[in-house]
Amino acid sequence: MRVGDLAARTGVSVRSLRYYEEQGLLASTRSPSGQRHYTEHAVERVLFLQRLYAAGLSSRAIAELLPCVDAPSAEHSDMALERMTEERDRLTAHIADLLRTRDALDGLMTAARDYRAALPPPAT
Repeated sequence: MRVGDLAARTGVSVRSLRYYEEQGLLASTRSPSGQRHYTEHAVERVLFLQRLYAAGLSSRAIAELLPCVDAPSAEHSDMALERMTEERDRLTAHIADLLRTRDALDGLMTAARDYRAALPPPAT
């Protein structure tokens, strides 16, 4: 199938599919005129990639996980679990940073409300 067909079947933009290919996450063959052609398996692959992106993984992390999918083994599975644990730890740290940032903003908002409450009412 051509790139537009794959995009339509997966709900992913043509641009994203080209990016996946650039990153080595998706493979195609080329017609003599240079058009990309994908196998039926590409639909499942793209949907799987979308799940990985939705889980917050980067292209680099996804590329590191794909050997577990493409060549299943105990070693690849252990490596994938380790990599996903690292990504989860990274996300947990980022969430903690965001919570601290939100708490700091809450403090500023409280100070601004207190300041505003101490101001005289607007003249009418």
